[in-house]
Amino acid sequence: MASANVRIGQQALTVLDVALRVPCIFIIDAIFNSYYDPGSGWAGTAGKILIRVMGITVSSVVLVLSQKALFKVYTLFFAVLLGVAAVLINYYATSHIDFYSAYYKAALGFRLLPRNGPTLWLGMAVVQLLFGMGYVVLLNLQSVFAALMVLDIMIPLLGLIIELPVDVRQLVAVASGLALALNTAVCLALKLKWFYYSCRYVYLLVRHMYRIYGLQLLVEDTWKRIRFPDVLRVFWLTRMTVQAIILVYVVKVVRHESGDHSYLTWDVFWDLFSNLIISGCDSMLTVLGMSAVISSIAHYLGLSILAFIGSTEEEDKRLGFVAPVLFFILALQTGLSGLDPEERLVRLSRNMCLLLTAILHFIHGMTDPVLMSLSASHVSSFRRHFPVLLVSLCLFVLPVVLSYALWHHYALNTWLFAVTAFCVELCLKVVVSLTVYGLFMVDGYYNVLWEKLDDYVYYVRSMGSIIEFVFGVIMFGNGAYTMMFEAGSKIRACMMCLHAYFNIYLQAKNGWKTFINRRTAVKKINSLPEVKGDQLRDIEDVCAICYQEFATSARITPCQHYFHALCLRKWLYIQDTCPMCHQKVYIEEEVRDKAPFSNNNGYMAPGGDLGQFAAPGGAEDEAAAGGAEPENELLEDNDSIEYDEDEWGTQNRETPIEEDYINDDTDSNGD
Repeated sequence: MASANVRIGQQALTVLDVALRVPCIFIIDAIFNSYYDPGSGWAGTAGKILIRVMGITVSSVVLVLSQKALFKVYTLFFAVLLGVAAVLINYYATSHIDFYSAYYKAALGFRLLPRNGPTLWLGMAVVQLLFGMGYVVLLNLQSVFAALMVLDIMIPLLGLIIELPVDVRQLVAVASGLALALNTAVCLALKLKWFYYSCRYVYLLVRHMYRIYGLQLLVEDTWKRIRFPDVLRVFWLTRMTVQAIILVYVVKVVRHESGDHSYLTWDVFWDLFSNLIISGCDSMLTVLGMSAVISSIAHYLGLSILAFIGSTEEEDKRLGFVAPVLFFILALQTGLSGLDPEERLVRLSRNMCLLLTAILHFIHGMTDPVLMSLSASHVSSFRRHFPVLLVSLCLFVLPVVLSYALWHHYALNTWLFAVTAFCVELCLKVVVSLTVYGLFMVDGYYNVLWEKLDDYVYYVRSMGSIIEFVFGVIMFGNGAYTMMFEAGSKIRACMMCLHAYFNIYLQAKNGWKTFINRRTAVKKINSLPEVKGDQLRDIEDVCAICYQEFATSARITPCQHYFHALCLRKWLYIQDTCPMCHQKVYIEEEVRDKAPFSNNNGYMAPGGDLGQFAAPGGAEDEAAAGGAEPENELLEDNDSIEYDEDEWGTQNRETPIEEDYINDDTDSNGD
């Protein structure tokens, strides 16, 4: 029970911390969006610039304060706010309220009928007393000063009771306000030392973290400490909610005045929604806020898909980071916040289409490893395969539907060409994944070693990589055309450079490297002698890589160990050494011809002739075969013999074995 209460308290503090930082974002956004008149003279211009800079600086400092310092700043702020409210109430009451009048018309136009003068006086006295008590508590005043301040707030009401003249009552209210303002200024001046040391502490802490950890970690720590995504999210949602309420109220008033009392039609609702979306990205901070909202949506969407397909990979949980970053880059690249309202709505819808295709590509990256895992592990449960196959089907259908809808509503342009290219590329990637999945499922169904499986998988994935490379080149050309003839910008140029490096150069380099590795491995495998038929049956052993029996053939390494050609080829993709003794696999023909032959259990043919095979037996069998061996020779597996580093180097005339091994199916993942 105690732990639950502590957890609830921590969550409440977290919510309060985020809520208290949101007004700083509102102030900064208002300053950036405020109208600037350069024709007011140099003095007026300098004053306005100074006020803007001070407002942004103070808001930024308050935004990054620690939680304790933030609470203290807001304590002082609310104390000042209560004092100002008490002074305004006193002045307004002494100037406009007549306790003994029949009616009182407030500033908003509402007619209030007080029961009698004392009742209204008591109500105002209670309000002012609450304001005074809150003021002295928040400022933490001593008992004597606290009583004086409460009395100072209550004095103007005394003038109302004894019916002083209006001028005298106003003078009393002003004197009370000045006394309260003087006390507030003194209290804030005394707190100025604390504020200075707090700012100095923050500065020293930031400088220390920058020197020790660097700028990147400093920004990341501040980003997490102040919960900046949550602050932006609350800022954007609050701003949209307030604007929606105002728009709905204005529309209802206009429709009521025009005599239309019906509910909101679809056209009116669409206009309201369009205006909200347009105002939701009219500045850089609102674009950041929209990115934060997109981050939450994408994050929970990614978690839902991962739970549905049964994936537990941590790397696949980055959709909540990738989607908002891509949206913000697209907004910067297209200058979204600086466009006219109507053009901004069109550009935002286009950016959303591009973002949707990118999210679908990322989801495919989440489903592809699950497909490969299920097919390669030969899982037969239909309930395990159905979710990931359903998601793959959706990833194929959604791009087709999106492209069909866009081509029926828009004419061909560079944006539509880009979206279509991304959709076609995604469909081809899904087809490649399902094809590889089908190959592995067929291999598992027949339960027979399919030596050509690796080649077929490589061919299919290579075709997909080539198509992806071609689309990358096409998209680079499309971006170059857009930059030169439509909307060129520095951000677009930087993004094109990154695209050319990561999606074209590195992809071509990795593909060529894979091709060279496979060709070299095939060349090495073909250079090794092959054992078939009776010779293979006489060995009576298994492949030391996959631990499966030899069905048709085996390849013999120069160190006289034998493996499946497919298994050995996968190994040679990684390193050019024997999996058992780590000698070089590819050596000159003369050396290979002189080397004797042995099976994986240590049996060695006497003359090195590959045609003389015998089943491993005792010392008598070896002597009959012509090889005199010691009587107590122990025939052990090569991988069970232990050497130290010096003995190993002497035994194999090589350097000691490396400790880092790579999975033998790495090539299938990298193709």
